[in-house]
Amino acid sequence: MKPRRLLCHVRFLSLVTLRDSCRRALRDTKGVAAIEFGIMIPLLSLMVVSVTDIGLAVYRKMQVEDAAQVGAQYAIVHGFDANGISQAVTSATNSSAITASPGAVQFCGCPGSTGVSTVSCGTVCTGGVTAGTYATVSAQATYYTLINYQIVAASYTFNAQSTARLQ
Repeated sequence: MKPRRLLCHVRFLSLVTLRDSCRRALRDTKGVAAIEFGIMIPLLSLMVVSVTDIGLAVYRKMQVEDAAQVGAQYAIVHGFDANGISQAVTSATNSSAITASPGAVQFCGCPGSTGVSTVSCGTVCTGGVTAGTYATVSAQATYYTLINYQIVAASYTFNAQSTARLQ
């Protein structure tokens, strides 16, 4: 009979010890900061990478817009030369991803309140002015995100156009 009673006593002591250990663990706050740090670091890291990714995408968009403007400025200074404009667009920034696509287009047009309307060369516009010669320069580049976010696209294609009067 004694061994059975001893076994019950050992079980009771084990439960008491376990209960006391749990109470001490719940009251102990020494490792809380480490646990919070372990939970927050991945989230903060993802936020930093995401903000960096958005910044790089905006920078690529600005490069595309600048490249289109450089191509239009080239056409103003040197006249319409499709190959020269294309080279000006691709060499406008340090990015090799920027292309002059679609190619530059030369046309005659009349300026209006909503933009330049395409007309035949030699046409007299409203106000008695002869239609001018214009060039439209396009630039394009694709941006690939740093990580795959699963909820947004992994790549974005940016396009920009710049139209300038040549004469």
